[in-house]
Amino acid sequence: MLDPEKQYRVFISAAEPSADAHCAGLIAALRPKGYEIEFMGIGGPKMAQAGCELLESTVGRAAMIYKAFSQVARYYKLIRRINQFIRTKNIDLVIVCDSPSFNFHVAKAARKAGVKTLFYVAPQLWAWGGWRIGKLRRLCDKLCCLLPFEEDWFKKRGVDAVFVGNPLLDTLHIDSVHHAKYENFKAENARIAMMPGSRPAEIESLWRPMQEIAIRIKRKYPATTFVTVAVDPRREEILRAAEIPHFECQYSVDSVYKTAGSVDFSIVASGSATLEVAAAGCPMVIMYQSSRILWHLIGRFLVKTKYLSLVNILSSRESPTYRSRDGDGSLVPEFMPYFSSIDPIVANIEQLLENNETLVQVSKELTQLTLPLARKKACEEVAKIALEMLL
Repeated sequence: MLDPEKQYRVFISAAEPSADAHCAGLIAALRPKGYEIEFMGIGGPKMAQAGCELLESTVGRAAMIYKAFSQVARYYKLIRRINQFIRTKNIDLVIVCDSPSFNFHVAKAARKAGVKTLFYVAPQLWAWGGWRIGKLRRLCDKLCCLLPFEEDWFKKRGVDAVFVGNPLLDTLHIDSVHHAKYENFKAENARIAMMPGSRPAEIESLWRPMQEIAIRIKRKYPATTFVTVAVDPRREEILRAAEIPHFECQYSVDSVYKTAGSVDFSIVASGSATLEVAAAGCPMVIMYQSSRILWHLIGRFLVKTKYLSLVNILSSRESPTYRSRDGDGSLVPEFMPYFSSIDPIVANIEQLLENNETLVQVSKELTQLTLPLARKKACEEVAKIALEMLL
């Protein structure tokens, strides 16, 4: 049992907007437990608002894949600061959330200082980068998995792992009757959401082609309307500034889940947002763009899964029934990586919009897919684990 008279110090490391939100929820879940816990670390505005003293604001600066090289010097300087901070501030527990390439360094600093480390969000080593499992075993005292199959995968490889649910779904009430609206659906009246992601690299690579797709769809279905959801007002400004001629939409700063529940179809950047869209029972296509050269030289040899999107990975492991246009067995069409031509994406969207039976089926499967993820409340589960590790 923890000493109610002692003040515990927890260092938290988050670099992405989603990790910032997850960790803010974790802090909120730990507050009412009756112990004096001081939170400090690196993260974003949500963590700061929850009461975490930030050594540096990192959220919004994270880069993906080849674009990360421009950030190397800055991040290594930050890692040196974190090393010194953990060493000298009597930290009782380090919690690292997502961004494994960076957070492995934070965990290594904790290990050198003799501080236990909790990994919140398991790195997707089952998809690619499996050679890092030894590093994870050395640096991780407890691993919190957001996907059900991950617990067994990591345990078999010697990592103390536990499935905790998914924090994105903690506050959602998943309604399994979303599919009913597609029974009499007409493609010409479709309302479509555009979700280009929150990272600058995602917006830069996906926002223009998403708009071009919307313009093509509107040519065929003139009454179609579009809504674009942004994670915050700053992202909305960026999206508005990059709007191309002939594209018209309503902009919204709102939750992905609420937006997906209010539309008929979504065009989504690959990532955790796809799970919120799935929870809303909203059929979708998923996009992600990468360097064609790097993908063919390196990427396609590193990836070990048939699918790259979370929705299709989960579906293929659980109960796939939908067969996509090309017959590959995916629940929703994914274009990962997407390089240049939008023709196949438009073709898949039009095919789905014109097939009510398929829309009903996909909507049912998407909600059923997310129900197991929502049964546990991730923030509460991780809070319990963190308290046990502070003993």
